[in-house]
Amino acid sequence: QVQLVESGGGLVQPGGSLRLTCAASGNMFSSRSLGWYRQAPGKQRELVAIISARITTNYADSVKGRFTISRDNTKNTVYLQMNSLKSEDTAVYYCTAGPPYRTTTGDYWGQGTQVTVSA
Repeated sequence: QVQLVESGGGLVQPGGSLRLTCAASGNMFSSRSLGWYRQAPGKQRELVAIISARITTNYADSVKGRFTISRDNTKNTVYLQMNSLKSEDTAVYYCTAGPPYRTTTGDYWGQGTQVTVSA
């Protein structure tokens, strides 16, 4: 079992930056793929970024070059550094983890943290 708790959301102006943090409890953290998804009002939840146990990363086209996902296995934490934020990045951001030794995510979810980009 894995519990995920996100933090770091808030209100930021366009062009600004935020860093989201997801703290995990549970076992085999280092062997799991981790990801960030987001859901804007009236829209489906969408992938933002994924990082595997081997530290390979994938990003949605809409955030490439602006967002960076990283992990610290010593702290059981995954991060999402968001730069050059746009109004369309406004959403609830969710952290997710997958099963050990697989490349998938979505087995476990956090409660979400709100990111609002507005002047």
